[in-house]
Amino acid sequence: MDQALARSTLAKVTSRLIPFMFILYVANFLDRVNVGVAALTMSKDLNLSAAAFGLGAGIFFIGYFLFEVPSNLILDKVGARMWIARIMITWGIISSATMFVNSAAMFYALRFLLGVAEAGFFAGMILYLTYWFPAAERAKAVAGFMTAVAVAGVIGNPISGALLKLEGVAGLHGWQWLFLLEGLPSLILGFVVIAYLTDKPEQATWLSEAERTWLTERLQNERREKEGREQFSLMQALVNGRVWLLALVYLGIVISLYGFTIWLPTIIKGLSASTGNTAVAFLAAIPFLFAAIAMVIVGRSSDRSRERRWHVAGPAFVGAFGLIISIYVHSAVGAFIGLIIGAVGIYAALGPFWTFAPAFLTGTAAAGGIALVNSIGNLGGFLGPYIAGAVKTKTGNFTDALGVLIVALIIAGVLVLLMPHREPGMVPAEGKHAAVTP
Repeated sequence: MDQALARSTLAKVTSRLIPFMFILYVANFLDRVNVGVAALTMSKDLNLSAAAFGLGAGIFFIGYFLFEVPSNLILDKVGARMWIARIMITWGIISSATMFVNSAAMFYALRFLLGVAEAGFFAGMILYLTYWFPAAERAKAVAGFMTAVAVAGVIGNPISGALLKLEGVAGLHGWQWLFLLEGLPSLILGFVVIAYLTDKPEQATWLSEAERTWLTERLQNERREKEGREQFSLMQALVNGRVWLLALVYLGIVISLYGFTIWLPTIIKGLSASTGNTAVAFLAAIPFLFAAIAMVIVGRSSDRSRERRWHVAGPAFVGAFGLIISIYVHSAVGAFIGLIIGAVGIYAALGPFWTFAPAFLTGTAAAGGIALVNSIGNLGGFLGPYIAGAVKTKTGNFTDALGVLIVALIIAGVLVLLMPHREPGMVPAEGKHAAVTP
């Protein structure tokens, strides 16, 4: 009876939350990285060098870094529903307003403000999942939600490429239409969040009373078990060595992720100068399709085996290997295959990674700790695009820039192996907290 109740409850929670959160994150990630496709024409129109454009693409993460922890603490206090809605509405407005950029300084300012607006969204989503999913189910849940990152690349790049074709319509450049039309869905979804999301399981009228009771008790028992082993205040979490180690791991992953994602269309264009912008956008979608599949497979494998470290380190090393192939294989097809392998490795590490911090942090400490890991890690979103752009400007190619991303992945993989062999709170599959697959 308990197994049947667990399965039905988790199936309802999964079907209710994960697809919707997936859609929200597609909109979020698209508004972050559509600037990569915009670069194909925007840089020329605004006379931006690769270094200047990389700085503008990356400065988003400075604003994000500064406001991430405060934003997530507010979410923990006021609830995910209203705060996520606020985040989405403001970022939708700012993203669309990027169409008015007419100088490098204005580009930098709006990208910074976009980072301020989006701060707390991703960390808030990770925290929100801990309100609904037991520890043994989280890698799969996080991977399901985070496949949106890869899917945004699959659907976003072709859509963004098509929008560039609106060049001249109503007197606007194609990249202006891109920012306008891709910012509006986030604004609309912000209002949908208010009507759709439920803050906590005990408020979920879409669960039966038995299901609400089971899930609430299961999560409360896990929290008491964690706090019985070790309990952290907010300040203790913010200075905890494991939290900072996770932040460094994530920094390495994110340097490679955004350095890869932002510049992928330009790298592909460099493989064959005769390839048109629309074709480049469609080709840039292919690595993300494979990455989305890998994220689901690796997330499920991590939950099934109750193992986290190698499910992060292994993909990181695979991603580095793929980027090495893209550098040293001299055929365009071989290099493109290397880029696919690189994307698979980089993105597949994300689901298992985000099970670490919630495994030993609870309450306000979890809100602050998760936000700290994400904010420091996301500085890599500044460093990756900026370093890649600066190296491209200096050398005329992306070979050395990809070398930086490779090193970042290898360091991340090595550091994550320093984490405990078994995640706190995880027990063997035969134990009382065995995973329940919906």
